[in-house]
Amino acid sequence: MVIISNFEWISLAVLALCAWIFPRLGSPVFRWFEQRIGYLARRKRLAVGVVGLIPILLRISLLPILPIPAPAIHDEFSYLLAADTFAHGRLTNPPHPMWLSFETFHVNFHPTYSSMFPPAQGMVLALGQLLWHPWLGVLLSVGAMCAAICWMLQGWFPPQWALLGGLLTAARFGSFSYWVNSYWGGAVAAIGGALAIGALPRVLRRQRLRDVFMLAAGLALLANSRPLEGLIFSIPIATWLGVWLVRKDSIKFQAKVRRTILPLLAIGCCVGSWMIYYNWRLTGHPFLLPHVLNQRTYHTEPLFLWQSPKPARTYNNAQLDLFFNVWSRRQYNSTWADAERLTANKFDTFWAFFMGPVSVLPGLMLPWILRDRKLRLLLVTFVLSWLGMLSVGWWGAHYAAPITCLAFALVIQGMRHLRQVRFETRMVGLAWLRISIVMVFVTFGASMLQQIRHPYSWTFGFGPGNLSRAKILSDLKKQPGQHLVMVRYGHPHYVHDEWVYNDADIDSAKVVWARELQNEQDDKLLSYFQRRHIWLVEPDKAPLELKPYAPPPILLTTAEKR
Repeated sequence: MVIISNFEWISLAVLALCAWIFPRLGSPVFRWFEQRIGYLARRKRLAVGVVGLIPILLRISLLPILPIPAPAIHDEFSYLLAADTFAHGRLTNPPHPMWLSFETFHVNFHPTYSSMFPPAQGMVLALGQLLWHPWLGVLLSVGAMCAAICWMLQGWFPPQWALLGGLLTAARFGSFSYWVNSYWGGAVAAIGGALAIGALPRVLRRQRLRDVFMLAAGLALLANSRPLEGLIFSIPIATWLGVWLVRKDSIKFQAKVRRTILPLLAIGCCVGSWMIYYNWRLTGHPFLLPHVLNQRTYHTEPLFLWQSPKPARTYNNAQLDLFFNVWSRRQYNSTWADAERLTANKFDTFWAFFMGPVSVLPGLMLPWILRDRKLRLLLVTFVLSWLGMLSVGWWGAHYAAPITCLAFALVIQGMRHLRQVRFETRMVGLAWLRISIVMVFVTFGASMLQQIRHPYSWTFGFGPGNLSRAKILSDLKKQPGQHLVMVRYGHPHYVHDEWVYNDADIDSAKVVWARELQNEQDDKLLSYFQRRHIWLVEPDKAPLELKPYAPPPILLTTAEKR
């Protein structure tokens, strides 16, 4: 995650003061840069392509200090399961007879074995897996996101400002953001939001089929990546379209329906039918989302702030019990104090992740931004989406992914207003605008230092032990034969350090990870995989080592029966 350091705040304060005293300092260099930006911005398609390519090249250039990430958080392993499933040409997998030994977080095991998450992120990772590695899908999606945001801004702002917004996005998300350094997602939903809100003004102006398709594609991506946030995001768009449809202007009502509404409905019906079929294949019910099924099966904490926790459940292993009955229930207890704490955390996280120091000075123009009639739809969508995010108990920066383009649109509009600020004859606003852009490089340097000191700081402390899991997995894949790794957890156990995650086709996998349950299920599992090399790992013990499996003393009597 991007963390705002004291160094960045001090740098911003010093640079802003220098710009106030010497507003023309560095003007020749900035003018040269602005001329190049203007030259490229006028070639809109080229500008979109360049913005999409920059984060890809930037992230590749950082590989020596920021290698290809290993999954570290529960959600990532679930998305990778979806990717592996799709890469093998399936929507889901049959339940495994030994599923009790594999039961883990954010995965459904009945009626089918599948990820609980919507399919869009898994499909992007599957594309990367088919081409080379799942992370390639992440990298390409971040490049596509930056390109889509630049294209979106071109529909609302002059070309040079749209290009500047795209470059700011590339710098923000193409290096040290967890969106490009994990498999957690964010970019796919951001693409959906940018396509939808970027296509709308184009549809209203020209009613071209390609723009209608982009609008439908954006809404489809939202529905299959962040369904709840996407639904809220789409309400102002649908309302705006409805008002335009009945408004009397030079375009006849029948022409509007024929050119826009009917194609939208046709594409929407196709996407909706596919989603119904997907749900039916995974959950057995056409209108039961895999995520909802998982919520009903495992979760006890409230989904929305006004809800109360469900009664504690009985789980098949101690790790699920620790997570759902203890840890997750402590995060929110349906009190005003908890609601205030979560709300404050959401605003802090959003501002630090999406905006940062580059938005401080443009943010001073907020009163003028709120008066801009041209941006009314963007403001309404932004506020309504935020109200939706405030209502949920769980939250991360990727929950706000659909409004990524809106956040940068507001920053760009703030920069446009800031540029006009003068004190007598001194163009202080222009100098402050340039300082805001300089802060991009300051933030990049600060993030690089943070990365060198704490390579996996983006995990927020979740799952650092999975780096060891990745090394063991890599070593076992180099050894002959197939392997079964029995995972024996100790006490105390860190709830986010989970090791039991598997491929889509468990029986054919080179390495299978299983949870030692210390009951008869272990005997069944060992018998089922008796042809494999069987190992033991104890993540909660130091030093960590992989050794041949031996049952604990409590199981010796049953093990001797085999």
